[in-house]
Amino acid sequence: DFLDNFTGQLLTTGAVIGEVMYFVAELRNGPVSFAEFLIASDTHIVSLPTAKEVVTAAELMHQYRDTPMDFADATLVLLADQTETTEILTSDRLGFSTYRTPKGEGFNLAPH
Repeated sequence: DFLDNFTGQLLTTGAVIGEVMYFVAELRNGPVSFAEFLIASDTHIVSLPTAKEVVTAAELMHQYRDTPMDFADATLVLLADQTETTEILTSDRLGFSTYRTPKGEGFNLAPH
């Protein structure tokens, strides 16, 4: 399992938390299990976005409208840019194989 061998720091945004909670809401213990995963994995929830970053996120969503990109994805692209990483843990392989950082870098998708 990818996370068993992962030694870095997991980061996410509030928008991603909201999206995951929506998807797991109907699963038995889904929201609680996800919240417990965040604690167990020591995931750091980054406070994003500022009002200016909302504009940047909206611009990214427009740029990738054919993929498409939702707001949660846009906040992850912004977070990756701010933290200067291209490593992304995602199930959205299509989106993140298409998206680029503002510097034009592609993402390395995990799990591989």
